[in-house]
Amino acid sequence: MRNFLVLLIGVVLVSCSKNPVPKPDNLLDEEVMTDILFDISILQATEGAMPDKLTSEKINIETYIYEKYKIDSITYYQNIRFYAGDAKKYQKMHLELMNRFDTLLKNKTNIPEKNKQNKVVPSFQ
Repeated sequence: MRNFLVLLIGVVLVSCSKNPVPKPDNLLDEEVMTDILFDISILQATEGAMPDKLTSEKINIETYIYEKYKIDSITYYQNIRFYAGDAKKYQKMHLELMNRFDTLLKNKTNIPEKNKQNKVVPSFQ
């Protein structure tokens, strides 16, 4: 029984350590994939906060990403699956995204504020 338990734990550890998703034909660099995820996050936030903004500018999120990074949908989805299959890399990428968002929030200098007369004035703090 003890040998079976040791074997079972060994199999679980080995199977969890390998990425179950095959490497894509066109593997994007981890930094490029992080850039793509960042752009998608910004565009989705814009779409959520200002739903008509992207539509009025005729911006489709997927098309924008494919054109900007010169990739197709298959390359995008294969890379998303590949990086999501490696929990450590994916977590590292998302921590990088959080750091970028924190930097953006710390460096906000031209977000309009309302003065006492409810007029929007730029903030230069």
